[in-house]
Amino acid sequence: MELRQLTALELGAAIKRGMVSIPEAAQAALDAIQARDGALNSYVTVTGERVMERAMALQKGVKDAQSPLYGVPMALKDNICTKGVKTSCASKILGDFTPPYEATAAERMEQAGCVSLGKLNMDEFAMGSTTETSFYGPTHNPWDTQRVPGGSSGGAAAAVAGRECWYALGSDTGGSIRQPASYCGVTGIKPTYGTVSRYGLIAYASSLDQIGPLA
Repeated sequence: MELRQLTALELGAAIKRGMVSIPEAAQAALDAIQARDGALNSYVTVTGERVMERAMALQKGVKDAQSPLYGVPMALKDNICTKGVKTSCASKILGDFTPPYEATAAERMEQAGCVSLGKLNMDEFAMGSTTETSFYGPTHNPWDTQRVPGGSSGGAAAAVAGRECWYALGSDTGGSIRQPASYCGVTGIKPTYGTVSRYGLIAYASSLDQIGPLA
């Protein structure tokens, strides 16, 4: 079974049936990041040891899992605060910021049994549409690395399209999920305003920002 060819739901079902373990899936994702991210630059931070600790802990609860995405490795845009993990908004200004709290969306993902691989590259402070303005360098489109992946959630779209994670959470103010999803050939949704909590999302335009999935 080639794990990286499965959809997030297919992998979740395989984990539930015992066909693959969560640590195996997590290691496959980390191996893909190591192999591909030098060319794509999708990630700002990869939480390697933390990933495997989380995967092994979750494996013990597989039989009681309720979420169809339990144990499926994913990643978060670098403007979604995660307790104890650097959240820089792809900027030098926040380069050392390690939040003492968790965004509500990230917290609920944890409660549902997600395995977060780390934080994804973006246009600095989400102000861009190509993911070329990141302090950590531009992200490249996995279908053609000479082209942009869109933005500002370009790291999320490229990581999903490049099979460096099975799904991701980005943020959309005026197209920042939908446009890079289109550029990278994946699916992205901006949920109806107020459907997903914005607590812990570093704001760009608060009255328009929404956290949403790419898969």
